[in-house]
Amino acid sequence: MKVLVTGGAGFIGSNYIYYMLKKYQEYKIVCLDLLTYAGNLSTLRPIMNHPNFSFVKGDISDRQFVNDLFEKEQFDYVVNFAAESHVDRSIKDPDIFLKTNIIGTQVLMEAARTHGIVRYHQVSTDEVYGDLPLDRPDLFFTETTPIHTSSPYSASKASADLLIQAYNRTFNLPITISRCSNNYGPYHFPEKLIPLMISRALNDQSLPVYGQGDNVRDWLYVEDHCAAIDLILHNGTDGEVYNIGGHNERTNLEVVKTILKELNKPESLITFVEDRAGHDRRYAIDPAKVGGELGWKPETSFEKGIKETIQWYVDNQKWWEEIINGNYQDYYQAMYSNNQGGSI
Repeated sequence: MKVLVTGGAGFIGSNYIYYMLKKYQEYKIVCLDLLTYAGNLSTLRPIMNHPNFSFVKGDISDRQFVNDLFEKEQFDYVVNFAAESHVDRSIKDPDIFLKTNIIGTQVLMEAARTHGIVRYHQVSTDEVYGDLPLDRPDLFFTETTPIHTSSPYSASKASADLLIQAYNRTFNLPITISRCSNNYGPYHFPEKLIPLMISRALNDQSLPVYGQGDNVRDWLYVEDHCAAIDLILHNGTDGEVYNIGGHNERTNLEVVKTILKELNKPESLITFVEDRAGHDRRYAIDPAKVGGELGWKPETSFEKGIKETIQWYVDNQKWWEEIINGNYQDYYQAMYSNNQGGSI
């Protein structure tokens, strides 16, 4: 089997590639990534010479490029992680979110339809559902919760989901969609909450927290997410949406304080800043469907996962420091200065 993993140089995509290469030693994995700001090829450094892995630099919205790649490789599966995903960036500059998250998805599906893949899987987000009230802890997002977006980012992801379902109904393209809660773990880009707070705390810098820090997120350890996607890709029902959640709800302030405590840093580092525009209050996913149909459940408690995550950032300081200072973007040039836009 040959699997195309788009956005595989990003956080969740790279963890998924590691997971798949470890579990399926006979599978061939091709990573397609444009290496924009959040794509970090050095994340994949340990497997760059793996016999069953290859990397291709390219844009999923480049129709001719994508079609040529599908023609050459003859993929069996497509797992699309490629997306602009940072809410703050989508508020400042929505255009690229529409291009990558909607047009790019359509280009991939058209190529998948043309070349007869076994299944196209879209990695979506719980943010397409909007948010839940803080005073109703009994409410959870289910697969039937109406879409109600709050940002250009979530609107672009919801649009892609609807387009994928239309391709399934109109063209019989075999698809599945997963919508996950907030992931955390190794290789998380340092602008996101948990790695940002870890890196700043390690440097004794102030920790900026939106509003009063009372926004609630359901945290999912990234390896648990990868296991769920694997099950859905191989055993999920065609055309279905599956919610993947960790049942680990925490306020942002609780998360930050947990990090400070683990690192033996003072809470005086916390600085409350003006809240984000349209900041969703609470996300909480009911993963009963994926559990009931496919037998998946999260294996990693937040208490265990956050300790392992913090320790990873302590042990891999060079990785995130290169991102903060911008040097990570030089790795591709060093590796492939004579092979721009090609594969290895």
